[in-house]
Amino acid sequence: MKQLYLKYKPLYQANLTLAIPVVISQLGHTLVQTADSIIVGHFAGTIALAAVALVNSMFLITLVIGIGIAYGLTPLIAQENGRKQYDECGKLLSNSLLINIITGVLLYLLVYFGSLLAIDHLNQSPEVVHMSKPYLALLSFSIIPLMIFMAFKQFAEGLGFTRQAMNITIWGNVFNIVVGVILVKGLFGIQPMGVIGVGIATLTDRILMMIVMLFFVLKSKHFTPYLKSFALQSIDKLRSIKILKIGAPVAMQYTFEVGAFGGAAILIGTIGAVQQAAHQVAMSLASMTYMMASGISAAATVNAGNNYGKNDFKQLRLSAISNYHIMLCLMTIAALVFIILNEYLPWIYTADKSVIMIAAQLLIIAGFFQLFDGAQVVGLGILRGIGDVNIPTVITFIAYWIIGLPCGYYLGIVLNWGVMGVWYGLTLGLLCSAGLLFFRFHYFSQKLISKAIGLQEYHGE
Repeated sequence: MKQLYLKYKPLYQANLTLAIPVVISQLGHTLVQTADSIIVGHFAGTIALAAVALVNSMFLITLVIGIGIAYGLTPLIAQENGRKQYDECGKLLSNSLLINIITGVLLYLLVYFGSLLAIDHLNQSPEVVHMSKPYLALLSFSIIPLMIFMAFKQFAEGLGFTRQAMNITIWGNVFNIVVGVILVKGLFGIQPMGVIGVGIATLTDRILMMIVMLFFVLKSKHFTPYLKSFALQSIDKLRSIKILKIGAPVAMQYTFEVGAFGGAAILIGTIGAVQQAAHQVAMSLASMTYMMASGISAAATVNAGNNYGKNDFKQLRLSAISNYHIMLCLMTIAALVFIILNEYLPWIYTADKSVIMIAAQLLIIAGFFQLFDGAQVVGLGILRGIGDVNIPTVITFIAYWIIGLPCGYYLGIVLNWGVMGVWYGLTLGLLCSAGLLFFRFHYFSQKLISKAIGLQEYHGE
């Protein structure tokens, strides 16, 4: 163990320096929904919490499609930076910004004209649906400023500047919580707004984050060499396709996973509002640890992209393995917290004892699937950095939609195991995804190293 630690120690330090700000930043995106759940759970009641659960489950699919498209920029920036092609980085940002704006508008229209109509036909409680609609409308519009924010955030992170997005996200969450409490509870003479209040707070928060991130990138001297080619005339079909060839499969990967969990929430909603609220509580906590692992994954993408751009495949593999180690340590701690504190953590969200009792049982299952969840998201990040996105997309589809969700439906609904059965099925899906993605990384990295050795021998090096 000591020899292993000494071998990877420099890589642990380098990866953590890059990853920790991204972890906090990624966590911030989840905390927006978490804060909404906590505020509503304590100040607006169980029905309102179930409404937030339903909306977040539906909107999360829209959100991760947008984030996935935006992630197409990061590995390309990392690779071009590794090759010292600074002008190309600015041109890629121009194309990514346009793609993100168009994506944001299309996703908003999809939610406004699709989800708001579909919500009436999901066999949910009428009072839950009634509260959900205005919150969903506000949340869906916030995707547009969020996508603009993501373009500049992914550009900066691809170049290794991760702390600034972290700081912006932290202050954005503070703003979201303060304004959310004021509007939901009705402080300082304001009429209590309930669920609509958290929607207004989230929309305002994302607009402010967009403005601050945009000014940081455009005004900072760190990015001057890269932004010389950031202009409208840099937008072209080939670069846009290049971004979408990575971004679209990444969006599908996220959609398959989050869609499966969203589908699970809808299944659980047919069982009852209390079970749905408990699912939201447990998923909010599990989402926080997932986003922490996603931060390590984002750092792994940048490091893999840089090493890939330099053709240093041995370093790429060592760095990737060190990220797996970091993730295993982090998720083991998270698993122990969920299992040991399973009866206490739900109190953060609600005082409803029936919700807490079910959520406590779900957190034990969540504790067991932490390692699988972390392993699969880090595997996706590493493969994304080297441009391998198509086979991992197929893997995620099979894991969640052929194995996970059908098993969850069979155990939870057909065998009448309830919400626990649905979660057992999702855990099986995560296990399959994690295992297959690790084998894919092992095969692909060894193939790159063998190819590099073969070329060296051919040239007589």
